Amino acid sequence: MAAAAGAAPLAAQQAPPPAPQVTAGALVYTQYVYQLKDSVNHFNNFDITRAYVNVLGRFAGGVTTRVTVDVQRFGAIPGTTPQATDNSLRLRLKYAFATYTPQGSPLTFKGGLIHTPWLDWEEALWDYRVQGAMAMDRAGYMSAADYGVGVDGKWMADKVNFQLTVVNGTFYSGTSTGQGKDAQARASVRVLDTDDSSRVGGLRITGYAGYGRALTGDRNRFIGMISYRSRQITLAGEAAITQDGQLSALNGHVYSAFGVYKVPQSKVGVIARVDVTHAQAGAIDKRTRYIAGVSYQLSPNWRLLADWDYSDFQTDVLNTQNYATRSQALFQTQINF
Repeated sequence: MAAAAGAAPLAAQQAPPPAPQVTAGALVYTQYVYQLKDSVNHFNNFDITRAYVNVLGRFAGGVTTRVTVDVQRFGAIPGTTPQATDNSLRLRLKYAFATYTPQGSPLTFKGGLIHTPWLDWEEALWDYRVQGAMAMDRAGYMSAADYGVGVDGKWMADKVNFQLTVVNGTFYSGTSTGQGKDAQARASVRVLDTDDSSRVGGLRITGYAGYGRALTGDRNRFIGMISYRSRQITLAGEAAITQDGQLSALNGHVYSAFGVYKVPQSKVGVIARVDVTHAQAGAIDKRTRYIAGVSYQLSPNWRLLADWDYSDFQTDVLNTQNYATRSQALFQTQINF
């Protein structure tokens, strides 16, 4: 009996590490768009706006990996005269990184082509990326991924959620020429619990700061947000300040508010969102975008969304220039497997 008791811990210590686990999945966004104000042609078409392929790895010792590719239009073909275009779809790299979480640690370290702190978190809160990019992304101020290193942290069952990165600052669609790096940090604190205990659930106060330097000058971003999320309701409001160029010559503002209501005991959801983009303080360049729609969860893997997307510009001249594309009806779907 004594020998057996001593052998059990020894056997546990000598047990081989668990086998690596590798899984693959995909996320596809489809779309049909109809331009409502285009009185001449009423442009309309079917499209694939995004198609992600994810390969995830989990290994012994707290190590995980992720590789994600997505679709992109070829667009202009360099070196052709006159310049030709190819609108077929191709794959490009979106994420490619490894993470390490020490045993019992609240911190996870990562490196490679990684998530940036703000957009991945905000998209999880909104949960309707199928409709289109978030306000800061649409305005060109941010990207969801970049090349660099980072650390994620969470404490007290995600009551505090934190992320810090140091990246090139030129987004995953570009490459850095070594002229500078961006330091980015986000912290979110849940001040009131709800029946949603996820990293974005509850009543939360969230702040973000990004500081970057390049040959062209500053690229700074500061965001504050208050959000509330339960299983039935999502409400959020954010305000952002942007600074770009030498001595922060371009000072912009972005405001966004959105909400989601899930009808009880049904598969129906209602969404609404308003984005205000003001690229330069004092300039007449403000654009207000209104989004409203109804979704239906056909199955756990397939969501349908019918929505209206309307833009209003600060001046009649800009409204006239963008007349045909200002108002559009969309039917979009999200498929994951």
